[in-house]
Amino acid sequence: MAAVLSRGVAPRIRQAGGYDLDAVNAVVEAGVRSWDLPERVKRLVMPSYRYTAADLEHLDLRVLEFEGELAAVAAWEPLAPEELPEPVPAALLHGLYVRPTHHRRGLGTLLVEDGAQAARAAGQAGILVRAQAGAEGFFAGRGFTRLPVRDEARDYAARLWRPVS
Repeated sequence: MAAVLSRGVAPRIRQAGGYDLDAVNAVVEAGVRSWDLPERVKRLVMPSYRYTAADLEHLDLRVLEFEGELAAVAAWEPLAPEELPEPVPAALLHGLYVRPTHHRRGLGTLLVEDGAQAARAAGQAGILVRAQAGAEGFFAGRGFTRLPVRDEARDYAARLWRPVS
């Protein structure tokens, strides 16, 4: 985060609106294209990662503007309590995407902390993320710990939890 702030340009986080969807999906696509997956897989999964106007009805879509562009996106939703070892109110980080040109500048961390603050204010106990294998280190570095897989047929392999209180 210090690298971002030391440049003298303050990032701005705000709620996304329908008018942001093209820019949001450009960030999502750039992020997915940076994943360590075969190109064919990226092309096939891309439609399922794009956000639509219908998603804005049930997701809290937050965008981060930095250096004159929409640079990062986080999508949040309430978590079904049965997804946790102990049923408590929590937030699910549905998706976190940062343009590759802005990787390692603290923007993803800013969006995670923005979500943690919102979860705390809403009386939620923590945040759950279902992470891609390559993202586990990022989340571990921000205080998330891996939850055990209880049901291999149902549970996501990398479910990570972080309390917010």
